[in-house]
Amino acid sequence: MEFGAFLTVGIMIVLGFTGARLSDKIRIPWVVGYILVGVVLGTSGIGLLDAELIEALNAISLFALALIGFTIGGELQLRDLKELGRSITTITACEAGVAFLLVCGTVYLVTHSLPIALIFGALASATAPAATVDVLWQYRSRGPLTTTLFGVVGLDDAAALIIYAFASSATKALLGTGDFEWASALTRPVLEIGSALIMGAIGGWILHLSMRWIREKGQRLIIIVGMITLCTGLSDHFGLSLILANMAMGFTLVNISRDNRVAFELSGAFNPPVMVLFFVLVGARVNISLLPSIGLIGVTYLVMRVIGKTSGAWVGARLSNAPEVVQRYLGLGLLSQAGVAIGLAIDASHTFSAYGDVGAQIGTLAINVIAATTFVYQVIGPAMTKIAIFKADEVADEFRQTA
Repeated sequence: MEFGAFLTVGIMIVLGFTGARLSDKIRIPWVVGYILVGVVLGTSGIGLLDAELIEALNAISLFALALIGFTIGGELQLRDLKELGRSITTITACEAGVAFLLVCGTVYLVTHSLPIALIFGALASATAPAATVDVLWQYRSRGPLTTTLFGVVGLDDAAALIIYAFASSATKALLGTGDFEWASALTRPVLEIGSALIMGAIGGWILHLSMRWIREKGQRLIIIVGMITLCTGLSDHFGLSLILANMAMGFTLVNISRDNRVAFELSGAFNPPVMVLFFVLVGARVNISLLPSIGLIGVTYLVMRVIGKTSGAWVGARLSNAPEVVQRYLGLGLLSQAGVAIGLAIDASHTFSAYGDVGAQIGTLAINVIAATTFVYQVIGPAMTKIAIFKADEVADEFRQTA
């Protein structure tokens, strides 16, 4: 059965809202309800959202990720970073690094193929910020664990890009295409990350000046949405991380003047409906039929990534003398996997398909395993984040009373 795009979007919003309400009844995060509705509407369900329509609605996903990046930046105020900044950078390096090493090592033991192990290790380092941030919004979480989570999931994008660039270059060398290219492996991701941060910082300054000249709320909202959309479009055009670019814009804006907090209050009005659509589309992309076929590699990846993320976060928190609640619970908020990992898996498929049988095998395995495990992570990730913030006692008062 085919519907028009507007009717389909309306169905997505209404059913997504219904899924969230049902999730609330059984005390699981709303995001899980959104995703399960997407699974029902997608190719694994009734097929209302097919691949063509999902691609046509891709702008919604990009805008949602931009809003998330912008919001993360707004949560990283310098007064908090003076206390937690060292912890955030240390934890990011450790959780991404340990996940890479642990998955790489165990996948090598299973496959006896270093190229395959390197790529899967790199994919394991990525964390999806969207589901984690949505849970923090839902329960209006505040505190050192929450601030650290915002920072780590924001910076994790950069860490994953750097690790993947090194792993990809090393894999090409191992497949017989030449020597390991240190300069290329380091220069490209650093330039991409630096360009995204600079562009976002410039956007933040422009938005700050606009906020000084424009006082009416409706007009302010227009310029805020316009700058977020412009930053996202430029990032997409030049192949930069739109999450990092918008995070830099939000970070710059909030730290120039505390009066700019109003920008995040205004943009927050867009968050609920956009997030519903985003996560329904995430669920619609899931192919449940792939789950039984992930095999030993998939199970190894699934389990060892969880161990790597949680243990790496603990090590980083201990090394940086982070608060006790951060040491205990941060790793539980880093399990979600979606956009970045899927994007890197697609890149691996395109890149290595021309490098012989092993290269083609890397691409096929990457796409299938990441597509299958993403559904599992997107269900357990929000639930674990909820447990973490409740254990840390950082949720709003009304949620403590109903826990």
